[in-house]
Order: sequence, then C-alpha cells, then structure tokens
Amino acid sequence: MLFVSRLTLERHQVWVYLVAIGLGLAAGTAWPEIGPALERLLWPTLAALLFVTFLQVPLLHVRDALRDRRFAVAVLLGNFVVLPLLAWALVKAFDFDPVMRLGVLLVLLVPCTDWFITFSQLGKGDVPRAIAITPLNLVLQLVLLPLYLWLMADAQSLGSWNWATLAPAFLIVLVPLASAVMAERGIETHPKGERLREAMAWWPVPLLALVVFLIAGAQVGTVLDSLGELQTMLPVFVLFLLAAALLAKGIAAQLRLPAEQGRTLAFSMGTRNSFVVLPLALMLPVGWEIAAVVIVVQSLVELLGMVAYVWVLPRHLFR
Repeated sequence: MLFVSRLTLERHQVWVYLVAIGLGLAAGTAWPEIGPALERLLWPTLAALLFVTFLQVPLLHVRDALRDRRFAVAVLLGNFVVLPLLAWALVKAFDFDPVMRLGVLLVLLVPCTDWFITFSQLGKGDVPRAIAITPLNLVLQLVLLPLYLWLMADAQSLGSWNWATLAPAFLIVLVPLASAVMAERGIETHPKGERLREAMAWWPVPLLALVVFLIAGAQVGTVLDSLGELQTMLPVFVLFLLAAALLAKGIAAQLRLPAEQGRTLAFSMGTRNSFVVLPLALMLPVGWEIAAVVIVVQSLVELLGMVAYVWVLPRHLFR
C-alpha cells in the first residue's frame, strides 16, 4: 500500500489542483448540463474546507501573536499597510474593468491563514511564530476587508452588489469559523480531541481540489470566454509575488529580524487568503462570475510562486 505523508501531499498540492481543474473543465465541457448540480455541491464543500482550515488555526490564542512584538509589527505592517497599497497600485496601473478589478482586490488584500505555515516549514522559516500570528491575521482581515474595498474598489462594483444577497457568503465564512472556535475549545478541554485536529489536517488539500474542480466544471463557459482577460492577470500576480518578497526583505532589514523570521514574513506576505474571499466572489451578480475565476487563477500562480519561494528565500534572499 502506497503511503503519502501529509507534508508530501502539501508539498505537491499544486499538481493536485491542476489535475482537479483539468478534470473540472473536461467534465463541464462534456456535460454542460451538470453546471447547476456542481454549483449546489460547491457551497457545502466550501463550508467543510473552511471549517477544517480554521480548525488548524489557534483561534483561542490571538494574544500569543503579540508576545514577539517586533515580528508582529513586521507582519501587520506588511500585510495590512504595505501590501494593500501595492494591490491598489497594481489595479490602478493595469486599469482593469470593474469586475476584474474587484476580483484582483478581493484576493490580494487579505493574508493567508493556512498553507503559508506549510511553506514556512518547507522554506526553513519560523513555524511557531507563523502559527502564533495566524489568528491575528485572520481577525484583522475580516475587520479590514470591507474598509479596503470601500477605499479601493470601483464605485460601480460596490453599487452593483445586493448586500442582502451577500448574507449567505458571510454565513459560509462565519459559521465554520464559529464551529472551529467551539471545536478548539472542546479539544483544549479534552486533550484526546487533538487526534481529531490531526485527522482533519489531512483534509484541506483534497477539499480544495474538490472546490476548484466544482468551480471549473460549473464555470467552464466563463473560463473559455475570458481566456484573454485571464491572461492579463498573470503579470499582476507574478509582480505581486516578486514585490512581496522584496518588501518583506526591506521590512525585515529595517526591524532587524533574524533570517528565519524574515522568511516567515515573506511567506506571510506572499500568500493570500483565497478561501475566505471566494464565497463573496461566488455571490456576485450574474455576469460577474469571472471574479471567482480570477481568485482561482491567483491561487494557482501563488502556489507555483511558493515553490520558487521555498528554493529562493533560504538560499538567496534570507540566508
């Protein structure tokens, strides 16, 4: 029997997602009538993905992130001041239409809370500090994302939203988040429950593969009709990854962070939280489906970028 470790699965997850997207596009092309069924399956799958993802975050220990104040300042400055300004500059420079602009902003404005820990481990970062800062990143992004969108998104984009119809999107994030908090409380009360968390740690990769399969199958028409526009996204996401690494280097140098913490800062700044913003994109009005596809495209570019980060950061940028 072939046994694959969880770390090996996470290291090669980009290929899992590429295969899932290819299968989804093939299924959606061969049987276009299955689109509505795939969309119905998408919501419970996304809720399950968010729950198992949030369960890996120490949500009850936000204060732990502030114990190393210099590292916390670096992460918060990078993720919530420097990178939002970078995202705003990129969408201004590339002059996207309102739909594409909203998709890019949604996915670039908030930091990752899951696989950046894995890549910090693979790239010889400071994993304990990565874990400690994660709940603070999550709380702040949920609070600040509406402010960022109000400041940076096109007025036409925000005006087209029916905020009442977005309620399910907020629930699909908040219900798994609340469930994960309660589960974590139970795990800390009953230490044997840690086995449950360890078992759940296997599920983010296969569940995300299923999510991108369902999106690709349901939105194959949108993908094929927007290939030219999607190609214009690639330089933006590559530039973001390059700039995030260099900005992390500058912040780490100014705050005199050790190399391990500098690598962790770079992984935090280079990874974005597509899971949290995807429900919002999926609830946009008819004709705005491309925003969700933009988020999926960014995730794939980011994963390939993380492969480069793992090799480059410890050898060249943060020796």
